[in-house]
Amino acid sequence: MRKLRCFPFGVSGNSWIFWRVSWAVVLLMVVGAAELPAQDLMESLGPRFAPGVLTTIAPALEHQDTVTVRDIVELRARDDLARPPFKNTSSRTLYEMAQAVDFRRDLWCLEFSFKPLRMLYVDVPQSTGKMQRKLIWYVVYRVRNTGIGLGPAVQPDGTFKTVERESKLLQFVPQFLLTSQDRDRDGKPVRKTYLDRIIPSAIDPIARRELPRGTLLNSVQITEAKLVPTGAAGGVWGVATWSDVDPEIDFFSILVGGLTNAYQWQDPPGAYQPGVAPGSGRRLRHKQLQLNFWRPGDAYAEDEREIRWGPAPGKAAYYGAGEGVAYQWIYR
Repeated sequence: MRKLRCFPFGVSGNSWIFWRVSWAVVLLMVVGAAELPAQDLMESLGPRFAPGVLTTIAPALEHQDTVTVRDIVELRARDDLARPPFKNTSSRTLYEMAQAVDFRRDLWCLEFSFKPLRMLYVDVPQSTGKMQRKLIWYVVYRVRNTGIGLGPAVQPDGTFKTVERESKLLQFVPQFLLTSQDRDRDGKPVRKTYLDRIIPSAIDPIARRELPRGTLLNSVQITEAKLVPTGAAGGVWGVATWSDVDPEIDFFSILVGGLTNAYQWQDPPGAYQPGVAPGSGRRLRHKQLQLNFWRPGDAYAEDEREIRWGPAPGKAAYYGAGEGVAYQWIYR
């Protein structure tokens, strides 16, 4: 009769082979991970969510945002420049060339991803030294530099063409504004706005709930992050928080600024007068992302499960959007 080979600790032959193979696989995984670049390794270990939990909005890169056609009002307001030329044609005078000038610029935009808007009770320190329990509205988000931008390129004939241009290093300086879209009985807008507030005591409870494997930054900390181009799983995580939100708000939007450098400006007629500082009276508008929400609940027993993303059915006009438009890029 053939004798069975004995192994220490009571492990049979088949089990011993299984454990040796398992340890070999683990060793290969560790060695393989060590050979990955630091960024790829970080992304491979990053947070993972079930389908539909994280909503991603692609960067808004539009060619028309790379150029603005405006008069140079500082020159067009000078009557002494509006005189017949001595040698050149009228179209070559400084006064005429200052009309309808193309102002071209590079354009970049970050990818924005966010988890559902939620609520959490947190003890917040007061100026009296005591703690007060408050309901915090918050949204956890991620910003990512895709590395793709737009910019003007001079053609051989002297004209310009918009081409793709790499955005190597970007910075996100966020502005989060929660604004109501409610109407009164007469149909007039009832605006209530809330700026994102930094609530230190809320960061850790939110991180434990939403991102236990990652680092969650507030709106000041995230401005220090250097956003280099990364893959689909890269980026930086942040959180926007609001307190003392009116519980009777039913329709509202979150405006996110700082995602792009796209802007527009207007020089109202007569706003600039000779002798004043250049640009006086000019109105600037920046491109922002508007996320639309509604909640069918009332002021009692506020529940995050009642919050819906997108405009309420039949109320799209409240948001200045079309029916079913959950988000839009606006200038304001």
